[in-house]
Amino acid sequence: MLRKELLLQWRTRAQFMAVFVFGAASLLLFSFAIGPNSVALRTFSAGFLWLGLLLSSTLTLSESFHAEMENRALEGLLLIPTSPQAIYYAKTIANWLQLALLGIALVPVMVVLYDAGPQSIGRLLLVILLGSAGLSAPGTLYAGMTAQLRAKQTLLPLLFFPLIVPALLASVKATSLAVLGDPMDQGRSWITLLSAFVAIYWSLCGLLFGRVIEE
Repeated sequence: MLRKELLLQWRTRAQFMAVFVFGAASLLLFSFAIGPNSVALRTFSAGFLWLGLLLSSTLTLSESFHAEMENRALEGLLLIPTSPQAIYYAKTIANWLQLALLGIALVPVMVVLYDAGPQSIGRLLLVILLGSAGLSAPGTLYAGMTAQLRAKQTLLPLLFFPLIVPALLASVKATSLAVLGDPMDQGRSWITLLSAFVAIYWSLCGLLFGRVIEE
């Protein structure tokens, strides 16, 4: 299942470039909103990075079930002698890898636009991996829930955004500390909190996916 998802993403890699351009354009617009204030740009760079990634994620997640719905292959997937959780985790891992790659690709854009070079690259990469995992788990669940609806592009953000507020806040705070410095080592607490959210999302959404997709 995971191989199938990764193969589909590779065949639609041009879509990833379009999503990256959208995320980079979002960061550019946010920098215009702040103006030529280098201190403010650097201070709010972490929040703008995750806001750009969040907006871009809706484009990526909404396409998670596009191939299955377009070719009426979802019923076929459910007939495979495996659990619905296998389908869910394959799609979630594929979405996680794509969002993590997108977040890493947006970091140089943030550095150039906001003059926000990270003081701890390793910690920043860890936060991006955990934060993108926190986005992909509920995002994949809601993408499956809204896949058969005509207004899925509208419903997905409405359902998705309120749920991931805790993970988003922890990601922004941990990223800000990685960029601006963390003399009191507060980042460790935020990363621990983010890891707890990720563990809860990945477990709970995996359990609920079977009932969601059958309905």
